[in-house]
Order: sequence, then structure tokens, then C-alpha cells
Amino acid sequence: MTEVKMSMGTRIKLSLMMFLQFMLFAAFFPQLAAYAGQIGCDGFQMALIVSSMAIGCLVSPIVGMIADRHFNSEKVLFTVNALGGVLLFLASKQTNPTALFFMLLLYMFCYMPTWGLTSSIAMSNSPSELFPQIRAFGSFGWFASGIFSFVAMKAFGVKIDGTSIPLLCGAGASIVAAGVALMLPKTPPPAKGQPVSVVDALGLRSMTLLKDRNFTIFIIVSVLAMIPFSIYWSYCSVFLQDKGFAYITITMNWGQAAEFFILMLTPLLLAKAGVRWAMFLGLGALLLRYLAFFAGGLFDMRILYFLAILIHGAIYGLFFVGGQIYINKKAPKEMQAQAQGFIFLATFGIGLLVGNFVNGALISKYMTEATVDGVLTRVFDWNHIWGITAILSAVLLVAFVALFKDDTGEAKQEEAAA
Repeated sequence: MTEVKMSMGTRIKLSLMMFLQFMLFAAFFPQLAAYAGQIGCDGFQMALIVSSMAIGCLVSPIVGMIADRHFNSEKVLFTVNALGGVLLFLASKQTNPTALFFMLLLYMFCYMPTWGLTSSIAMSNSPSELFPQIRAFGSFGWFASGIFSFVAMKAFGVKIDGTSIPLLCGAGASIVAAGVALMLPKTPPPAKGQPVSVVDALGLRSMTLLKDRNFTIFIIVSVLAMIPFSIYWSYCSVFLQDKGFAYITITMNWGQAAEFFILMLTPLLLAKAGVRWAMFLGLGALLLRYLAFFAGGLFDMRILYFLAILIHGAIYGLFFVGGQIYINKKAPKEMQAQAQGFIFLATFGIGLLVGNFVNGALISKYMTEATVDGVLTRVFDWNHIWGITAILSAVLLVAFVALFKDDTGEAKQEEAAA
């Protein structure tokens, strides 16, 4: 494979693309459950709304197929971001839970494919070893999203968490991201003109990679890893609120700040240890996070909760981004956008959807309700919740080490010999 050369101008544009793409989402999603509760969502409706993201991943391979075979990737990115900005604006006007869910679902159909699409654009226009440093600006954008709530509070004395204002912030950022997409390097469809089958039309060609044993193991572990991962992703705000934390969005955003620095160092780690061990360290960090949450409650050490949040960067940066690099090496060039869409379908689609309902049931099992002085209160047994999650994380770590082998280096040697 020919090494891609990248100018500084291209690197800046790709980094800005990542910055905006994740900032616009983080502007509203971490506090979405709080807003849904304000307009009267019950437990099942709440689970559906936080799962709109996972359901939106179902169309990721289809959008990837469009970018692989029909239109330039940067033009597809412009289209979905522009349409997404309009849908988020409309979502901000909804006060009915059902209407909010359907509007968010339409938005997620536009937004979730952009995670795979932006990765494909970046990898097509930069050396794969530098991708983590470009992707790091997505983490920086997520952290920077806290500026919306901070400025609102300091400049206007308004607390926007739990209101529809973050949806408007996301809508505005989405329109800006659409404009930036038009400035990106031209990324033509690599498989344009090739015959299109029903499998291609559904974006499922990348599933042929499952014939490879190591790829299948990688997908299965990645999907199962989303179960412990998603309890933090979707429900950590419930835990932090229960523990009396203020500024929940900003508190959680420190995990993305750590992720930025982890991703900047990932190329060095990949060069020294390889993809397999980078992903192993990511799963190890997943286990460490829930041990920290568990120990924090057991020994009443609040500082361990902050440690658990900061570890987020190592989990996402090493395991999930490392997985994207593995996929980029495994997938043929003509289906790389589909393959990137497929991994997000498998993890943030199927895995997150299953994880949301599994963890919702787990939290409900260890939650009791009581009425004190006429006020309904909820009491959570977080030690049991974090303990069970830690055990599952440990099992996944052992299974990954025992079963997965990174054979991308062998494939490269075979290509060179041929």
C-alpha cells in the first residue's frame, strides 16, 4: 500500500473536522437524559431516547457504502451535517417525549455515520500511524463543548443543563461543521463504477470480513465490551447526580481531556507494541475504571471517582481507536468506509443498544424507592453495580488475550513478498 503524504494544511483541516464533529455532539448528548426527564419521560421512554444514538448506527454501513461507491466522502459529510443541524433545531422545539425521540432518531441517522465517515476521510488523506493524533482533536472538541454551559453560566447567569438550549448549540455547531466539510481534501469513492449488489446497497459488503477468525473475535469482543463501557457512557450522569456532583457535563468531559493526550501518544505506543497490545491496555483500563468506582464507594474515597473518569481516555483511545486502525489495515481499500461504518454499527449500534437495556435493568435491580417526608427518593447500591461491571470487564480482558491475534503484520509481509 502506498504511504499517504500529508501537508500541514491538510492536517489542520482534518483536525478541525474531528474537533467540530465531536464537539457538536457533546454539546447536547451528555445532558440529554436530564432534559428528557424535564419534559416527562418515563423509564422506557428514557431508555429509548438515550438509545437513539445506538439505533442511528444501523445506517452507518449504508452511508459508508454511498461514500465508497457513489459520492465524494467530504460531500456526503457536508450533506448529513447540514441536514443534522436542521433536525437538531427541530428537536429543540419538541416537548412531547415521543416527538423528541423520533426527531432525535432522524438526527442520529444523519450523525452516527459521520464517526466512520470522518475516520475514513482522515485515513484516506493521512498516514494511518498519524490518525490517532488527528482523531485526538475530536476528544479535544468533546472537552471544549463544556464551554457552552460554562459561558452561559458565567456570562448570562443561566444554567443550560436540563434545557433545550444545548440542542440549539449542537445545531449551530453542526452547520459550522457542514461548512468545514466543503474545505476538506477531495476524497473520491474508491469503488466508483463497480457493480452494486443488494449486499452493497445495504452497506453489508464489509461483513464478508467476518470469514477471518481474528476479525470475528475482534468484533465479538468489541460488541461485548460495549456492555460495561455503556454503563459509563449512558448512565454515569445518574451516578454523579446521586453522589451530588455539580456541572455533570464538565465533570465527565475531563475524560475526553485525558483522551486527547492518550491519542497524541498512541502512534508511539502502536509503533512499540502493536495494535493488539494497545487494545489490551484499553481493556485493562476498562477494568481499572470499574475497580476505581467500586473502591471509591467501598472506602468512601471521592478522588477515585475522578480517576475512573480520567481513565476514559485510555479506554477509548487505545481499544476503540486502536480497533479502527486494525480495521483500516484489514479491510480492502474499496470497502474501508463501509468497514469503518460496520465497526460503529457493531459497537455503538448493537453493543450500545444491548448495553443500555442490560445496564438499565442492572441499575433497576439494585435501586430501591422510598418516600421520606412525602418526597420520593431513590437509593442505589452502586457497590454491587460496579462490582458486577468490573467482573464482566475482567472476563473480556482474559478472553481477548487468549483468543485474539493481530495478523495485519503478516498480511503486509505476504503482500511485500508477492
